Amino acid sequence: MLGAFIAQVLNGLLDGTYYLLIALGLSLIFSLGGIINLAHGAFFAIGAYLAITITPYVGFFGALILVPLIVAGLGMLTERSLFTRFYRVDPLYSLLLTFGLAMVIEQGLRWIYGASPQSYNMPDILRGQVFLGDFIYSRYRIFLIAVAVASVAALWVLLNRTSFGRIVRAGVQNPEIVGSLGISLRPYLSVVAGIGIGLAGLAGVLLSPIYTIHPAMGAEIITLAFVVVVIGGLGSFWGVIIAAVLVGLTKGVLVAVGLSSWSTAAIYLLMFVVLLLRPRGLLGERILRFE
Repeated sequence: MLGAFIAQVLNGLLDGTYYLLIALGLSLIFSLGGIINLAHGAFFAIGAYLAITITPYVGFFGALILVPLIVAGLGMLTERSLFTRFYRVDPLYSLLLTFGLAMVIEQGLRWIYGASPQSYNMPDILRGQVFLGDFIYSRYRIFLIAVAVASVAALWVLLNRTSFGRIVRAGVQNPEIVGSLGISLRPYLSVVAGIGIGLAGLAGVLLSPIYTIHPAMGAEIITLAFVVVVIGGLGSFWGVIIAAVLVGLTKGVLVAVGLSSWSTAAIYLLMFVVLLLRPRGLLGERILRFE
């Protein structure tokens, strides 16, 4: 019984990890550029479909490297061609833009791949179970969590231990001061969009073997990713991580005790309580240009 309980809690944390990969990108893009990217989930779907397309040629591990890079490139192209027009206007306009973009991408995937759900074969090397006494858990799910944690750790190093990260964090807080120092944020905006959307593509590849792949899969995940951002707080790296863990634990524990039908409602209740007590989110930072 204890082993089954722990497995369900880990499954909840697994959900939290892919919410985290998507939510971090959402938070970064909005914090620096003020873009509410409702198309983020659509790029997650693109990642999943690209994994199906190129895996026969490069294998799963090749796709795990190439697909996020391709999706990141698409993200940078989207930023240069669309997002850049909306940095100085009300964020609600970017919401309408990215909502339309999400619809276009979804219909494009439906046109190219069809509306029928598709499956993705798990690599043989990651099949099977891990046994630790009475505890049994999927080897692939452990791999997924490990890759997600490594990706988040790499992003933390980039944002906190490099000159690039220092400029991005300064640009989030007060872009006018950064501009007065003669530093243009334009190339940083492109790179941040690429990183954030590339993380969504990575999540798409990682979830392909355990998630039904269909054109509307992005719309299903984007809402909970936004919930994680709201709970964690805008502009807070650790806030989003804590929120993803809380959301995952909430879902996992409720499923483990037999209340799976309440798991999603409990997540929204958690968001309501956090906003009631702390409207800025758990660790939300003060961003002057949004006040």
